[in-house]
Amino acid sequence: MQARILVTGAAGFIGFHVCKELIKEGFWVIGLDNLNNYYDVNLKKARLRELSKLLKIKRNGSFIFIKTNLEDKRSLNQIFKKNKPQKVINLAAQAGVRYSITNPNAYVSSNLVGFANLLELCKDYPVEHLMYASSSSVYGGNTKTPFSEKDFVDSPVSFYAATKKANELMAHSYSHLYKIPCTGMRFFTVYGPWGRPDMAPMIFTKSILADVPINIFNNGEMSRDFTYIDDVTNAVVNLLSKPPNSPSNKQKTYSSLESSVPHRILNIGNNKPTKLLDFINLLEMELLKKAKRNLKEMQPGDVKETYADINLIRELIDFEPKISLKQGIKKFVNWYKNFYKI
Repeated sequence: MQARILVTGAAGFIGFHVCKELIKEGFWVIGLDNLNNYYDVNLKKARLRELSKLLKIKRNGSFIFIKTNLEDKRSLNQIFKKNKPQKVINLAAQAGVRYSITNPNAYVSSNLVGFANLLELCKDYPVEHLMYASSSSVYGGNTKTPFSEKDFVDSPVSFYAATKKANELMAHSYSHLYKIPCTGMRFFTVYGPWGRPDMAPMIFTKSILADVPINIFNNGEMSRDFTYIDDVTNAVVNLLSKPPNSPSNKQKTYSSLESSVPHRILNIGNNKPTKLLDFINLLEMELLKKAKRNLKEMQPGDVKETYADINLIRELIDFEPKISLKQGIKKFVNWYKNFYKI
């Protein structure tokens, strides 16, 4: 049996795919999720059923699921004490830029208190590597592109982004104080099968098929670095064995912060921003149906463009996104039609 990996947010979009890949590779996976109702709980439960099906096929891997909140430190302590995870991948968070404007307390509780609890447990039960989800949203309204890990990121335009930046600072402090090897992953607009219903691909697909107009903000003058889920998953799993203080990394500095601290920040993106209107055109072609469009002004907390500089992660693990947007949309639409029986 390979290493014991604790994955938080295991029933979430990225968490599900990461667990799936780890099971395939024979790891002992402890998956945590609170199954909150921010979006359809049935989709989260369906993801967990998929993992159970996979276990029957891949008998060399292991997966246990525990329903809990990161805010419940007592429960978290028992999980660490019993399972003694060697590595931790934190993908649990209250997601959503727009939701953070109307429900900030949910982000304080999950993204700040929950993450602080996790850091404490990684200190009390020392782990070989803590990986945690950050976000491209930390770049705020930066206009210099592509976004580099070394760019100034102290001007968040949403509270969600502020909590993600806070996570990076919290992890850095624990890494400095207790030498916990940490990798912060700034994800760029992840999409694909089993995606989140609150994100554009799912919202647009559902609306187009139902003849419901889609809202296109900033009159469509927006670009996103759409990154296919398989590329993201491969990056996460490959990084697992590359903690910042590993002997193989001793001669090189991959951190965007101080080299004396075993903490790094990495962009995980496609490195190819696409205009939102071009994304919609590709979706229409795959659905064989035109969208009804409502052009609207920019929303609070939104940004005009995201564009990942991936030189650091490319140097570290030879990361190169393999799935084009056209291929990715095709795979997503096929899954969507099959899952929702359309």
